[in-house]
Amino acid sequence: MTIEKIFLDFSVRKLTLLASRLADCLGRLNSEQVWSRGSDKENAIGNLVLHLCGNVRQWIVSGVGGVADVRNRPAEFAAKGGVGVDELRELLSATITEATGVIQGIGRERLAERLTIQGYEVTVLEAVYTVVEHFAQHTGQVIYATKAVTGSDLGYYAHLSKPAHGEKTP
Repeated sequence: MTIEKIFLDFSVRKLTLLASRLADCLGRLNSEQVWSRGSDKENAIGNLVLHLCGNVRQWIVSGVGGVADVRNRPAEFAAKGGVGVDELRELLSATITEATGVIQGIGRERLAERLTIQGYEVTVLEAVYTVVEHFAQHTGQVIYATKAVTGSDLGYYAHLSKPAHGEKTP
């Protein structure tokens, strides 16, 4: 397996995993919880999901994939509801499906290609890396908020508390 294939496959797996955790968090919350803000300076979980969908579409689907960029970034943060939990999950799923399709179609020759996305000059490789990193950061925020709201362990790392190869986890 080539290094570029390893990078692209891992990026697809990581985005898919993170999106599944976001969808799981959304499934544990009601609309009021998804749109709750501690203050006007904070983002609700719903804003973060809209923001991630906008970012992934702008950077991957549009920037790398060549589809027209129709993102309205300020609207992602201005929303105070109006999008239900199921609709957010569907938007997230559709966005990740489209983006992972674009990533899987990237050939070795394109990884060093230079693009301008959101005013940044980046290579295709940098665009993919930037999106996965950004997606992970906000997924962590949503996981933290979901734990705080529900008061429960989401169980994503339960396997780490089990012995591996006969040894106890440190």
